[in-house]
Parts: sequence; C-alpha cells; structure tokens
Amino acid sequence: MRRRAAATISGWPGHRPTPLRPLARIADELGIAAVLYKDESVRSELSSFKSLGGAYAVQCLLRERFEEATGDPVTLEDVARVRHPDLAAGITVTAATDGNHGRSVAWGAHRFGCGCVIHMHERVSIGRQTAVEAFGATVCRVPGNYDDSVRAAARDADLNGWLVVSDTSWPGYEDVPRSVMAGYTVMSSEAMDQWPFDASPTHVFLQGGCGGMAAAVCVDLWSRSRTTSPRFVVVEPDSAACLHDSAVAGVLQAVDITTETVMAGLSCGEVSLIAWPVIDAAVDDFLTIGDESIGPLMRRLARESSIVAGESAVAGLAGLMAAAADPDLARRLGLSPSSRVLLFGTEGATDPEVYRRLVD
Repeated sequence: MRRRAAATISGWPGHRPTPLRPLARIADELGIAAVLYKDESVRSELSSFKSLGGAYAVQCLLRERFEEATGDPVTLEDVARVRHPDLAAGITVTAATDGNHGRSVAWGAHRFGCGCVIHMHERVSIGRQTAVEAFGATVCRVPGNYDDSVRAAARDADLNGWLVVSDTSWPGYEDVPRSVMAGYTVMSSEAMDQWPFDASPTHVFLQGGCGGMAAAVCVDLWSRSRTTSPRFVVVEPDSAACLHDSAVAGVLQAVDITTETVMAGLSCGEVSLIAWPVIDAAVDDFLTIGDESIGPLMRRLARESSIVAGESAVAGLAGLMAAAADPDLARRLGLSPSSRVLLFGTEGATDPEVYRRLVD
C-alpha cells in the first residue's frame, strides 16, 4: 500500500519532494549532534503534509466506486485523468477538519471531478474555511470541537449517501484512513532518502493529533530496519493529549476538549482506532506541551532559517527543546551529544492571518 501511494503521488502534476533542513544552531544550543527538520511548508499549493493523505484517499475511493459502477477494472491513473466524469460528478465526499485535512480532501475532489462537503467546528478560523471553499467545497459549521465535527460528517454522509474521507478511524471504518496514512508515508520515506548521515536518527519527535501521522511514520521507519529503530517521542498539546492519556491508562482514552490549543491541527480528543496499536507498540515516550513556546519558535525558524512553520509544525521542536532543557528528562529520553533528531514540520502558513499574529 505504501509503495502504491508513493508511485501514485509522485505522478501528480507538480509533485516534488520537500527539503530536509538542518537546524544547526538549535542542535548546538541543545548540545546534541544534529536536528533535521522535514519542511512541509512547500508541499504543493496546500503547504501541508496532509495534501499527501486526503487527496490520495479520495483518488482510491473513487477508483473503487468506479469499478463497482462499471464492473470493469479502473486504475488510479483513470481517476487522475477524470476518465469517468459522469460517475465522478454523481459522487460527493465529505470530511471533518481543523483545516488541512479538509483542504486536501477538497483539493482532491476538485482535481478528480466529484462533489465535496467539509465539516468544520465552530472554532476553526475563517481563513481556513476560505481556503477549503477555494476548491469548490461546501463548508458546514458544527457546534463543539473537532470530534463533534467528525460525528457530524459521518451522520450527514449516512443521510445523504456521501462518502466519508476521514484521517481518523472508528469501529467498522478503517480502509479509507489506511489510504490516508499510506499517503503520509511519502513524507517519511523522503526524509529517510534525504538523511545525510550513515547512521539512522536516534530520535524522532512526532506530533500527536489523532495518531494517524505518528503511526504512519513509525510503520515506515520500522519497516526499514527493526534492529536500529529510533526512539519515537509523541508530542501533544496539554488540552488535547488523547495519546498520552491512553498510554498512561493502558487503554484508549478520549479527551473532552474545552479549551482550544493554538496548535489547531493537533486538537483531537479521540484516538484513531487503527493508529493506536502501532503507537502503543512503537512509541517510547509521550510529552505534553503548552502553547507558550509555539509563537516564539515559529518566529525563530522564520528569522534564523527562513522556514515558514505553522503552529502545528513546531510541536515536535517545542517538545525536543523543553526536554533538552530539563537534565532529568533529557536523560530519561536518552538525549546526548551523539543524538541525531528527526522532526516533521508538518505545515506552513496554512492560515496567513494566524501565522502573522503568532510570529509578529
């Protein structure tokens, strides 16, 4: 599945690998050997790694529906070239989002010729709504938080015969999120192909959210060599630490998000069902962070490294820097002068107004 995703996505018009940037000053400051930052701010016109998942899942889902309708084999290339326009026009996909996933689904629907309805909870910024609508999608606002919008999308899909394209999974809904996660592995595979050292990363700091991205990266890096697997550290906002809480409890835990973090893309209160077994087995450590370091780190990357990092992009870096500043925590995480750390800068300025406010 990962190879098929890589082959398909690499054929998309304008696709190119994003850079893996060294953060040498930060590595020196922290007293470790290297910090490498996978810069997804230049990932297509969406400026986010999520463009790899949602749009690819739409393509896979349409292929399946076209085969069912025609009774003939249909390829992903057929979908990309819109060879069944009448069938595509009769299909509507839907998703819940804090911004980036919904934009990817809308982008895919626009490219492949189907309809799209995106559900956003009431606290998502107007800028992110506008970005989704730019691809012709209809946006439905939902009272509550992200998890409320997930349930609303599933309910409306049942009522209207739409197809749900979610990046999280629940009982009975697993295949589409697997396609989303397969798309995400393009990012981690690129990072390892670009890795400049003979020795692998010693640590990988990963954003939390519902767990889909973290699980995809873990599986991809695990598959390369189980004997030299890096230490995986998941970082989440204090107010949306469903992975951390599940790890502590030993069973899945849901978080009722009452205060939204500035890291909008990580504001998930429920763990993805298919992601959890991977995370439970692969992740060594779970950290939670507050919002106070996010704006300053975004500003520092902009000024020091000319990197446009969105608010969710710096979560891994914030966790690393907080851990390195605490000698006891650094020791417990195995951070040392020989550590080589891989970070994923998952988004750029996906809402320019929010970005300017936090950086300025």
